[in-house]
Amino acid sequence: MKCRIKKGDLVAVISGDDRGVRGRVLTVFPRKGKAVVEKVNMVTKHRRRRQAQGPGGLITQEAPIALSKLMLVDPKTNEPVRVRIERQADGTVVRKSKKTGNVI
Repeated sequence: MKCRIKKGDLVAVISGDDRGVRGRVLTVFPRKGKAVVEKVNMVTKHRRRRQAQGPGGLITQEAPIALSKLMLVDPKTNEPVRVRIERQADGTVVRKSKKTGNVI
């Protein structure tokens, strides 16, 4: 499955508890159709104390969120946009905003 969202992209959450929040993509799992976004979909986990990991207790961390709940943010207009993948004449593949035509 070709993924329109890549690591390091700025995305906006369009549905769910974190609707309206923007953040950078930390990792993408294209086969699962999920991505981890900083400060989005935070979960609390119980960690056992281990020598290598340091102190135990409750920790909060980001959990994967479905790619269908994310939209790429156009850097020029600073708005969430739909993305089209196009092949240039020289063979390179670029992502373009469907609304404005800006290359992302």
